[in-house]
Amino acid sequence: MPFLELSLTARLEQQPRVEEALEDLGALSITLRDADAETPDEQAIFEPGVGELPLWPTITLNALFDEHSDRRGLAAALGELLPWLEPDQLDFRTVEDQDWERAWMDQYQPLSFGRRLWIYPWNIEPPADEESVVVRLDPGLAFGSGTHPTTALCLEWLDGLALAGKSVIDYGCGSGILAIAALKLGAAHAIGVDNDPQALLASHDNAERNGVAARLDAYLPGDEPKAAADVFVANILAGPLSELAPIFAHAAKPGAPFAISGILDGQQDELLARYAEWFEALRVDIRDGWVRISGTRRGR
Repeated sequence: MPFLELSLTARLEQQPRVEEALEDLGALSITLRDADAETPDEQAIFEPGVGELPLWPTITLNALFDEHSDRRGLAAALGELLPWLEPDQLDFRTVEDQDWERAWMDQYQPLSFGRRLWIYPWNIEPPADEESVVVRLDPGLAFGSGTHPTTALCLEWLDGLALAGKSVIDYGCGSGILAIAALKLGAAHAIGVDNDPQALLASHDNAERNGVAARLDAYLPGDEPKAAADVFVANILAGPLSELAPIFAHAAKPGAPFAISGILDGQQDELLARYAEWFEALRVDIRDGWVRISGTRRGR
């Protein structure tokens, strides 16, 4: 069944009132996106803090209505509810029904990381290959499919480690992709930590899909066990990485390899100075404007 889609752009402070007006007029669904997406001003948002809902300075709202809705009537009603709204800010179009949460699968193809690690969407059967390590993935509503440079940098780093029998902490686990990859690469046990309950569900679902659910535990921050791990990886953002550095230091055993990512090129110097207190042999790798810092926990 087709729908009538109404799109309009608003400033951050206008967004709550616009969304309320669209709901009052009977919108079946409302989605938000960066109005500057796919431009040099695009802003990525990956790991909000607990209870936070960060949005962009300018937001495009897409609202779906019944296909028979009166376009002129909707425009007139919005004009009354939102007096500042100009008619040329409204864009109507008819869209076909589809499984929106699954649409990404049409474009997502298998990806290779490092020497032997592959990430496959769950609906594509990998070929039989004893040399390859395959993670079957359905990100669902959680961040982490391997397509973003930060995730790719971490996956390649994991592929280069000797993980057999090791314990791993994946902080900011999202879909569970890094923890599950570590387990498929030979780790004995992994802990995923994320402040989004949806991420914990996605991690559990993906762990079951890959046959490693018994070896993966996922927690909200603060609920995880305090025991240090043999390997530590965190893919979040520069601000939390700096703030959480002492906690990460306690979560990594002496001599443990570690990697942090989610860092924009230009932010690494401050983090290098911050982490040098607890970690050594620090190295910077950059891809597409994003940075991974890796090294080893001090002490033996």
